[in-house]
Amino acid sequence: MTGYSVYIVLAVVLLFFISAIRILREYERGVIFMLGRFWKVKGPGFILVIPIIQQMEKVDLRTIVMDVPSQDVISRDNVSVHVNAVVYFRVIEPDKAIIQVEHFNEAISQLAQTTLRSVLGQHELDEMLSERDRLNADIQTVLDQQTDAWGVKVSNVEIKHVDLDESMIRAIAKQAEAERTRRAKVIHAEGEMQASQKLLEAAQILAEQPQALQLRYLQTLTEIANDRSNTIVFPLELIESLFNKAK
Repeated sequence: MTGYSVYIVLAVVLLFFISAIRILREYERGVIFMLGRFWKVKGPGFILVIPIIQQMEKVDLRTIVMDVPSQDVISRDNVSVHVNAVVYFRVIEPDKAIIQVEHFNEAISQLAQTTLRSVLGQHELDEMLSERDRLNADIQTVLDQQTDAWGVKVSNVEIKHVDLDESMIRAIAKQAEAERTRRAKVIHAEGEMQASQKLLEAAQILAEQPQALQLRYLQTLTEIANDRSNTIVFPLELIESLFNKAK
């Protein structure tokens, strides 16, 4: 009986030792609790967790990519849009991620949704469409400040889509068309102004030299005469005045 007892004790000790063995990968850490109180963070590699006395919570330190569901946002200029985004974060303090918040993944997801609505609601639609980099940085800063107490670092936030209603898309298209029309009119007016300035300069030069005016008249006749389908009619008074000025 004594021999069997020794074997039983050895088997129990061996099973106890085997059950205490834990292997953590390079990107994993174990948060160890001793009799319910936080003790230390262990890993990676080979570690021992004493059964019953110690408990371990495993934490992944890799960057997590979280998709933020589409949110209904009302912009500052009262335009309703649907916006979704993606958040990149990772745990940098495993003990805080376990102790300070319950299910930090779900907590960050909810926080990202509310932050996305609150930050974008402070901006107009044009800013959402043209200044995404600045808005991404604003959202990332707010999230990072909130999650710092949880031992989580938000490294990046990217707005993926800003979806508009069909009526708003048509309104934006009309606005863009009106803007192009305005630019065309401005360019045309600037061209007319430049042409009038050049004509004024030419008239001043021709007024100083009457012979130049006669030569210009003859050059114009030559250009018109190339088209045989036209009939050229000049008032006699105009021709006489031109030649009188040239004398």
